[in-house]
Amino acid sequence: MDALILARTQFAANMTFHILFPTITIALGWMLMFLRWRWLRTQDVAWLGAYRFWTKVFALSFALGVVSGITMSFQFGTNWPGFMEKTGNIAGPLLGYEVLTAFFLEAGFLGVMLFGHGRVSERVHMMATFFVAFGTTVSAFWILALNSWMQTPTGHEIIDGVFHVVSWREVIFNPSFPYRFVHVLLSSALTCSFLMAGLSAWQLLRGKALRSAPKVLRVGLTVAAVLIPVQILVGDLHGLNTLEHQPQKVAAMEGVWDTQRGAPLLLFAWPDQHTRSNHFEIAVPRLASFILTHDADGEVKGLNEFHGQHPPVAPVFWGFRVMVGVGMLMLAVSWTGWWMAHRAAWAPPHMSKPLLWVLAGMTFSGWVATLAGWYVTEIGRQPFIVYGLLRTSEVAATNVGAPMIGLSLAMYLTLYSALIFAYVAVLKYMAEKPEEVIASNALEEAEGRAAQVLVEGGAS
Repeated sequence: MDALILARTQFAANMTFHILFPTITIALGWMLMFLRWRWLRTQDVAWLGAYRFWTKVFALSFALGVVSGITMSFQFGTNWPGFMEKTGNIAGPLLGYEVLTAFFLEAGFLGVMLFGHGRVSERVHMMATFFVAFGTTVSAFWILALNSWMQTPTGHEIIDGVFHVVSWREVIFNPSFPYRFVHVLLSSALTCSFLMAGLSAWQLLRGKALRSAPKVLRVGLTVAAVLIPVQILVGDLHGLNTLEHQPQKVAAMEGVWDTQRGAPLLLFAWPDQHTRSNHFEIAVPRLASFILTHDADGEVKGLNEFHGQHPPVAPVFWGFRVMVGVGMLMLAVSWTGWWMAHRAAWAPPHMSKPLLWVLAGMTFSGWVATLAGWYVTEIGRQPFIVYGLLRTSEVAATNVGAPMIGLSLAMYLTLYSALIFAYVAVLKYMAEKPEEVIASNALEEAEGRAAQVLVEGGAS
């Protein structure tokens, strides 16, 4: 492979690892807000136990997200210097806003959220939890504003090959941003919901559950069951927006080579970019046109109209089907699971063991759907890094050889594989030893109260 392909692969590997953790923390912050609110309202210690346990999960996920995000910024300078040279007037401020308004907000109040039990009042602790949750959402706002601008660039002018801002409002609120932002927030909520339901189901299966496990299971399944239909609606709207602004991406998603009316929906096919055709097609007539244009005879542009300016077809085609397939599985599992658990009155002794095994198996299903959707989005933008205006090959480094990139790529893959294994292992340990997680929080609270007594005694 040449240096360009290796550099793209390296950034994809880094992004694949990084996105796993914000996908959890964006929604988990708000879930913690809910758990904390339930504790304050009911004074049921089970809700406090749930809050304490999932705060540790948040901290673990946040730490890995920060570490992997830092290495991504290095790659802008090493492998992609032309990107900041040409788009830095836009990308630089947006990334800076993300750091100033979100990262500092999250990191600053995370310490209070983690170690403030017994040291600050309930109101202050609740406020810290809110600011952490708000910070994760603001962080997603700025990152997705930049990514959406790269997909549907507006509000700029190009002078001597360099992008300059004409309107920040148009840059930030570009045509695809609202759909992409909501889509990602919902994806995070679904990922977090299945993580919570899956770990709770595993605790119940292993007989290691605290009183909070059925409550967390109910929260996870309820949120998933409610938001899956909303995500389907938002996905449809996002697809219509993509068809308008990036028709070749949609053509790759659907495997449409020739422009046609009444395009069929391919349930299965093997796209062949060399022959520019599909093999082994299993199709539903006219359904793709109906879904994409809301008209069974609507026109769908084919890839042959964008020769040399469309993405590699196979990864986009298959990525889209994985995303949709996992989404449909989530819908079936959340609705069926909620109904069965509701019939069992959410009582662990009466819950179906097969249901709990299915939920445990779906623990990381949100990761699969998110990665598949992200691959569709990013690979589908190729061969451009700023859609229609700047090619990826034009911003790659020319002074870094393929062997050097290949070596660093191998090191990244080795490290990330070890880290993801460790992350899952720690989650499993925490799920099977929840009393130790809760006990550590109780010790922190006791220390905080002791410190408060000493302070009050000194003041008197």
